[in-house]
Amino acid sequence: MNALARRRYSKSAPLLLVFALLAALTVIGVVASPSQAEVATASSDDIAAGEKLFAANCASCHGLDGQGQDGVAPSLVGVGAAAVDFQVGTGRMPMQASGPQAQAKKPQFAQEQINQLAAWVASLGAGPAVPTAEMVDPALGDAANGMQLFRTNCAMCHGSVGGGGALTQGKFAPNLWETTPTHIYEAMLVGPQSMPVFNDANITPEHKRDIIAYLKAQDDGSPGGLRLGTIGPVAEGLWGWLIALGIIIASTVWIGARSS
Repeated sequence: MNALARRRYSKSAPLLLVFALLAALTVIGVVASPSQAEVATASSDDIAAGEKLFAANCASCHGLDGQGQDGVAPSLVGVGAAAVDFQVGTGRMPMQASGPQAQAKKPQFAQEQINQLAAWVASLGAGPAVPTAEMVDPALGDAANGMQLFRTNCAMCHGSVGGGGALTQGKFAPNLWETTPTHIYEAMLVGPQSMPVFNDANITPEHKRDIIAYLKAQDDGSPGGLRLGTIGPVAEGLWGWLIALGIIIASTVWIGARSS
């Protein structure tokens, strides 16, 4: 038996096993890699036009090469097209004034120009790409699952239904009801301002779409009637007690006045 085992054993077997495991891990990594990291092919004309727009409107803070300036603006190398589409598409960039947080406002560029800026920044280094229409379609998401995901990962800052909330040092989590599905998805990808990054290892693309479906379901209004600030059951209970106590006090005064 020992002689048979020695004949079957090969000294190269452990090495081959290691190579096989490395190959399997590589294949798994390629298959499971975030789809947004697949940078969409942009034409050279778009990249050239984006470079000109960047030099005229962004380079004073981020530098002509997008490397950023210490204490002024961060480097844009590797942030990807999604970051540009979010920041410029929501009007946060270029900033109107220096402050603890960039304010959303009317975009200063047309969508074509935003795409060109995004193409040039994406050419500086690989990063998250702008999500496709299918990836952000609320109709394809599960709002019930999105509610659980949102309240686990997002509600502590944005409120239980995305109404926003105050943070520290003059910062805040914005209201999400009027934010487009694409910008919601991009915000999860790139983590703007004080928001953490939720890559596909944290929240999968399908779950991101579920969260979008939940937030868009809030556009239909409150199923219970008045929103009452949309800050959860505490406010609703407080209003209930105030109304109930008001009725009790009013009834007591009325009965007392009648008896006298």
